[in-house]
Amino acid sequence: MSLIISLLAGIIFGLGLIIAQMTNPSKIIGFLTLGENWDPSLLFVMASAVFISFFAFNFSKQKNKTILNLDFEIPKRTEIDLSLLVGAALFGIGWGIVGFCPAPAIVSIGFGNSQTLLFVISMLIGMCLVKIIKK
Repeated sequence: MSLIISLLAGIIFGLGLIIAQMTNPSKIIGFLTLGENWDPSLLFVMASAVFISFFAFNFSKQKNKTILNLDFEIPKRTEIDLSLLVGAALFGIGWGIVGFCPAPAIVSIGFGNSQTLLFVISMLIGMCLVKIIKK
């Protein structure tokens, strides 16, 4: 049952990314490029995500288990360290250059663009390298 709910949640999330045009790199770059042609429409997407997350996290703090009796997996670390700062900087730089972040890139593989596939493969290699370096 949890696998089915996870699949449905993933499909809904992916459709949300497509509808919000988060899978469109030119839309992302238009948002991240401040200036005369700046496209602020993704602010509504981000504000909606923050709003929903605020209530979801507060709900999860009040409950011990999910509806399926699973533990909530909320990060325990709260400190800001060099690893977090470097990771955030690389994430932001990559997002600004390519117009993709991980989830929209994975969803975009379904569109059949070879450049997207190359991006996702590179991203996965980078994730593996970080795990190797951190050991």
